Amino acid sequence: MSDMYLFRPLVLAAAVAVASTMSACSKAPDIPVAGRAQVDAASEPAAPPVASASSAGTRSAGTHDDGIAWQKQASESDIDAAFARARAENKPLFLYWGAIWCPPCNQVKATIFNRQDFIERSRFFIPVYLDGDTRSAQKLGARFKVGGYPTMILFKPDGSEITRLPGEVDAERYMNMLAMGMNGARPVRETLAAALYETASGRGSKADTAAALSSDDWRMLAWYSWGTDEGMLVPETALPATLARLARACPPDQAEAATRLRLQSLAAAAGEKGAKPQADELAVRDLMRVIDDDTLARTDFDVLTNDAGDIAGHVTLPGTQQRRDLVSAWDARLRRFSDDASLSTADRFGALVGRIELARVGDNKAPLPPDLLERVRKDAAQADRDTTDVYARQAVISAAAYALEKAGLDRESDRLLEAELKRSHSPYYYMLSLAQNAKKRGDKAAALDWAQKAYAAADSGPATRLQWGSSYVGMLIDLAPEDSARIEQAARGVIGELEPEPETFYDRNRRRLERIGRDLAKWNADGRHTAQVRAVRAALDEVCAKLPPDDAARATCKSVLDARPNAKSEA
Repeated sequence: MSDMYLFRPLVLAAAVAVASTMSACSKAPDIPVAGRAQVDAASEPAAPPVASASSAGTRSAGTHDDGIAWQKQASESDIDAAFARARAENKPLFLYWGAIWCPPCNQVKATIFNRQDFIERSRFFIPVYLDGDTRSAQKLGARFKVGGYPTMILFKPDGSEITRLPGEVDAERYMNMLAMGMNGARPVRETLAAALYETASGRGSKADTAAALSSDDWRMLAWYSWGTDEGMLVPETALPATLARLARACPPDQAEAATRLRLQSLAAAAGEKGAKPQADELAVRDLMRVIDDDTLARTDFDVLTNDAGDIAGHVTLPGTQQRRDLVSAWDARLRRFSDDASLSTADRFGALVGRIELARVGDNKAPLPPDLLERVRKDAAQADRDTTDVYARQAVISAAAYALEKAGLDRESDRLLEAELKRSHSPYYYMLSLAQNAKKRGDKAAALDWAQKAYAAADSGPATRLQWGSSYVGMLIDLAPEDSARIEQAARGVIGELEPEPETFYDRNRRRLERIGRDLAKWNADGRHTAQVRAVRAALDEVCAKLPPDDAARATCKSVLDARPNAKSEA
């Protein structure tokens, strides 16, 4: 569920999306391309996330968060000092975990952190920025159970977690959730426990549950960032059933919260491994009710956009009138979203991608309607001309290029990405998108060339170096398995850059190293590359030997390459 906010192709990383079963950017892609609402370390490309913002409460482009007194943390002692200050000043602490290259992070900066009301509210909490590339970031990520970029957590002054804020929702809704959290809402963990206790078999009726939870409690549950939960509250495998259970328990006066929980449960179920189409008439009725209602549809824009194809394909059977009717109504709603100037440009691309996925429900190679193809082209060109804000552009160009690629216009996607290389503060992100496009059309040489260039240019810090390096190694093994010397050289190069410090072997870094281990094990399944794999392991042994003998990180270091070829990634 991490790297959520990976804008669906890494924009969204992977994603970076529930990241994940629900969302994002919910995970940063293996080869970052534009992804969902969060970005993690080992997911496949997804679609752009949603982080809408109306004009109300925003400042002019370019000002962004310069009015926020961010405390940029580089070590555990820095974090401990920030929490000590929160206790001393009796203020909540707001933790933002992100990376400079991450499109969903840049989208949050362009639609939430630049709002005057957010900047003013930041004076009443301790704003802490934890960049994934700082020295102790990955160890701190493990401490707070954050993986996907961006993750935003609100803590009480005593350090207990209140909630995880959903960056993919409308900015007005985000501000409402932030205000409730700061105004004394009880921690979501306690609220969830109370709701599940009351609804447990034989323990309470729906009326009992309604009495036990306030309206704010239900809203905090419904708009909690389940996509960045990382199993904190609910194991990923239990999420669909838990959300459905909460939706059924909502009292009549909390219809909006019930609807959102129900939609999220459908998205989580549709995203489960092995999920199969079924004729779920109740789910279809619920969906049609939301799609046909302007207010409900706008409220749950993120789910309707990010999960359109998955949900529609899950709750209806192929070739049925029920599927055709649902897809038609859903497409009409997303078309209206695409025309809605009150939505951010990246959000409107999210709606376009949703339309593409709906058009291909049940057939990933189905031709798109000519008018939809033309709309993608037109909107991409206009976004390229009109988007000047540096943060918004990192999200918008990723989203536009992803929409073009999803529509089968990969050459046009390439042209947009290549033109952006000179403008972007993180061109290596776009280079991996170019590598993915080349791989998709079967151009192995170009794919490897772009992946190598991306790794060479990834200069924002050690976690990014490792992520881009592992992606390059993985692509080499996939596309040029016969080139043993190049694969060994690349893998040893990535290992050789590891900082021999305990902080290196946590969270996303650990998962990336495990991915290299799985890729190498798969490559050497027939034993033909044993010498090369041993050489890579020897390089890692040299790093591990420099770690403190009594630190748990040494054991982790020694084992990270031992993952089985088909082992499931935590990311």
